[in-house]
Amino acid sequence: MTATLLERRDELVAVLGSARSSGGRVGLVPTMGALHGGHLSLVRRAAAEATTVAVTIYVNPLQFGKGEDQDLEHYPRDLDRDLEAASAAGADLVFAPPAAEMWPEPPLTRVHVAGLTDRWEGAARPGHFDGVATIVTKLLALAGPCLAYFGEKDFQQLAVVRRLVADLSLPVEVVACPVVRDPDGLALSSRNARLGAEERTVAPRLYAALLAGRRMVEDEEATDPGDVEAAMRAVLEAEARFEADYAAVVRPGDLSRPEAVAGTLRLLAAARLGGVRLIDNLPATSPHPEEA
Repeated sequence: MTATLLERRDELVAVLGSARSSGGRVGLVPTMGALHGGHLSLVRRAAAEATTVAVTIYVNPLQFGKGEDQDLEHYPRDLDRDLEAASAAGADLVFAPPAAEMWPEPPLTRVHVAGLTDRWEGAARPGHFDGVATIVTKLLALAGPCLAYFGEKDFQQLAVVRRLVADLSLPVEVVACPVVRDPDGLALSSRNARLGAEERTVAPRLYAALLAGRRMVEDEEATDPGDVEAAMRAVLEAEARFEADYAAVVRPGDLSRPEAVAGTLRLLAAARLGGVRLIDNLPATSPHPEEA
């Protein structure tokens, strides 16, 4: 059964409101389209846990900053394919508004989550997370009370969304879903389609760098986060085609850098390969307990 395609905000509000009034539970999967297996895993999870599943498809210009005009212009768009894929994964409706419907007037409001957006992806892409936080807040406001599904692939984005939902007391439960990978370990991403054949063969080195860092953490080979970060960068930089941006050991809650390798951590990495920017992350838990 093909999911219903909606393009107007009032239609989305009405359909989801009706679903809730009938005792249903709404699952929302926000995307920018170009749906791949990672997105579809979110849709399937939502279909298992909610009675009405809405996938949103909107290429959000607010999250593309200075120097990213080409990324915005060339972002893949294929609504017919996305509608078919979302339907097969269990979506009941797809909300794909034109820009004029989403923003009848240029927005004067920005949602800024301080602290969480200052480093890592935030430092590499100034203003990016303000654009993400603004569009996500608007979509959640339109959807109303719901379960909202986000992938751990964009771990910093997930942290930002969790915090804005908590700070603004939105009637939303944020559901985090695991990273989906190709058999060689490369995390699924819409950007992967832009990799050349040779670049694709070396792209899993990003995952290998994270695995090397996790082994150091779990085998207690380092107490200084800097040593783990240096080891991850070394794996990346051993391949000349990789241009490492950052390799970081952070606390998963606030993405701050710990003073020591201890407790539950998250390893983040970003690098450019052939002009394509790739990001990935892994959890890592040290046997050494974190000090209070």
